[in-house]
Amino acid sequence: MAYRLYLPNAWAEDDDRRAKAGVPEAITFKTKPQIALEQIRWACEVGLPGSMALVDAGYGHDSKLRAGITELGKRYVAGIQPQMLVWKPGKRPGRTPKKGQRDAPDTTSVKDLALGLRARAWRTIQWREGSNEWLSSRFARLRVHVASSHERACEPIQEWLLIEWPEGEKEPTKYWLSTLPSSITFRDLVDAAKLRWRIERDYQELKQEVGLGHYEGRGWRGFHHHATMCIAAYGFLVSERETIPPSGPRAAARLPQLAVPDSYRPRGSSIAT
Repeated sequence: MAYRLYLPNAWAEDDDRRAKAGVPEAITFKTKPQIALEQIRWACEVGLPGSMALVDAGYGHDSKLRAGITELGKRYVAGIQPQMLVWKPGKRPGRTPKKGQRDAPDTTSVKDLALGLRARAWRTIQWREGSNEWLSSRFARLRVHVASSHERACEPIQEWLLIEWPEGEKEPTKYWLSTLPSSITFRDLVDAAKLRWRIERDYQELKQEVGLGHYEGRGWRGFHHHATMCIAAYGFLVSERETIPPSGPRAAARLPQLAVPDSYRPRGSSIAT
């Protein structure tokens, strides 16, 4: 959809480095979540299809990003860190705890909330077919209010908290927040959260198969030109892949089978005349 090289603050404020690498003057320091929200906003403005954003835990912890996606009228499934604070079940959302305050009354981390769930809250769910067998794990879900300063106190947003705790692990391994409808089925919620594997696979193929990770230059423009060509090539390959069964209908008709005349005799055959 979109991409941009992340420029660390040390680079953004270093005029010599910027001049040597050819960084445009219009480029200023922005955090990765800020860049991501700008790209999602651009996609909405130009009318690209899509109603759901998938966000990994590196971005999902940012409440401004999640709030921005909601303001754009999109839903999200966002990975989060175990220390994320939510209001305890049954407690009315009140004043948001100050940043860094982990012992605010009536709030709890999603990890502590998960560890306190009863055994019947957990279900084993399959979400897709793997290379050898169906992938499955144990999940729990519940409706929560996030204790964030970017949530309006007068209009608290209730969303899904999805937790994964595989068999054999000492504690839950993954957490997600999602604004998908309250009526969504458990399996569909898990399936949406696990769609991130497609993005990770695409990125891996871009780097290894198409050459995105092979750039050895030092220029801003050169990198973006290289990345543009890689992404265009990968987009073409994906579109071609979609035409190959079983992903899609066969694009070209099969060639008719040629009939061999009864009088034909292969050259060198003992029965040739």
